[in-house]
Amino acid sequence: MGSFPRAVTPGDQARELDAEVIVVGAGPVGLMLAGELRLAGAEVVVLDRLPEPTTESRGLGFTARTAELFAQRGLLSRFESAEASPKGHFGGIPLDYSVLEGSHFGVRNVEQSQTEAVLGGWAAELGADIRRGLEVTGVEDLGDLVEVAVTGSAGPQRLRAAYLVGADGGRSTVRALAGFDFVGTPATCEMFLADVRGCDLRARFIGEKVAGGMVMAARLHDDVDRIIVCERGTPPRRRTGPPSFAEVAGAWQRLTGEDISGATALWVSSFSDATGQATRYRRGRVLLAGDAAHIHLPAGGQGLSVGVQDAVNLGWKLGAEVTGTAPPGLLDSYHDERHPVGARVLLNTQAQGLLYLSGSEVEPLRERMTALMRLDSVGRHLSGMVSGFDVRYDVGEGDHPLLGMRLPDQQIRTASGPARTLELLRRGRGLLLDLADDAGLRGEITGHDLEVVTATAPEGTPLAGTTAALVRPDGYLAWAAPGGADPAAALERWFANRSPALAG
Repeated sequence: MGSFPRAVTPGDQARELDAEVIVVGAGPVGLMLAGELRLAGAEVVVLDRLPEPTTESRGLGFTARTAELFAQRGLLSRFESAEASPKGHFGGIPLDYSVLEGSHFGVRNVEQSQTEAVLGGWAAELGADIRRGLEVTGVEDLGDLVEVAVTGSAGPQRLRAAYLVGADGGRSTVRALAGFDFVGTPATCEMFLADVRGCDLRARFIGEKVAGGMVMAARLHDDVDRIIVCERGTPPRRRTGPPSFAEVAGAWQRLTGEDISGATALWVSSFSDATGQATRYRRGRVLLAGDAAHIHLPAGGQGLSVGVQDAVNLGWKLGAEVTGTAPPGLLDSYHDERHPVGARVLLNTQAQGLLYLSGSEVEPLRERMTALMRLDSVGRHLSGMVSGFDVRYDVGEGDHPLLGMRLPDQQIRTASGPARTLELLRRGRGLLLDLADDAGLRGEITGHDLEVVTATAPEGTPLAGTTAALVRPDGYLAWAAPGGADPAAALERWFANRSPALAG
């Protein structure tokens, strides 16, 4: 691992912590994780090398499942101009997400800068300590804590925490310093991304295949357009900074015949189709989330969304670990559950890249895929995969159809009136949803840190016929009846006791 002089001797036990968890990276993933950790009762410091939040917005929204996660925490209403659309694509081929009940392509028209502002405000409200202008230069796992060397305007300093999480992007410093193995496939092409003013371009949604490559243009606001351009056959370059706007305008003109060189570029960036994934998401007291753990072609806007889902999966588990209430093995389940999800995203984005960016040689495949995607079964499969609605975790024995899957967003009736299921997860705690008024079951959960809600589910809704469900803080069902085994096993495996002394 990257190292620096020890601040304590091996025999020194008086090691004060600056926080229970240090999160590196104040992007959407790091900020979401900070909020989740605070809901779990953990003290958290977020470090970011930038002195101010960036105004660049690579992401322009988030997937349907991520929208649900934001709704679970009462955050979705904070996003201005959020617009959900059932229409999307897979590799540039139109896809109707409404074939999957409750699904949609995602929320559009939300710039990443707004997402960061919403999540940063929420994390700060909950008590997260967000420190900017600090760059990580060293990481050392000392067995019982992690030391982090940082430098900023006040000079070098060292911080200590029980755990460190790298949420610092695809070129993660934490990943490199902590010695994580990162494997994948190299880039085969380079794409340009820019927000430009004064172009007055016609809309090219999804991405328009043209002779020599692919282009996209979408109006953001006022006279600002987001453009993406991929010139086929252009090899990826090793860059120390962003490309020039002249490079972007030149590629755009070669592919479209349109001269945009007189426009004003608000910012310019580049990306590639490289893939990579950490072989483990945890190494001792250091963990990875988001692009630090996995990189891929940003097809369908899955990057930000999968990273936020990493954060929600990790937050309650790491929070329970540092507060002393975690059952044995809970923190290791983060890698076990999220690594397969990340690997699947790499595969589906590679498949989309082949359909999206290849030349005429893939037209027969595109034609066959277009025909297949008209079938409801194929549409449901692809919609569930890209939206994140079909994620199912191995939570234990049972044959209930929702076991291991997300709690459906639906209206139920409680003693105090109608409520939406997602609202019941607002505080980030586990939930016993009693849909049969079973006093015996409610008695079994005594001593566990769960909210208990007795309600009824209307006929014809996803929860109709379900008599009870144990829901984890991230919104996934750990046990459900009928069809579930004894709930005691789920309680022991997933749910914290109220008293750390009882967590054993």
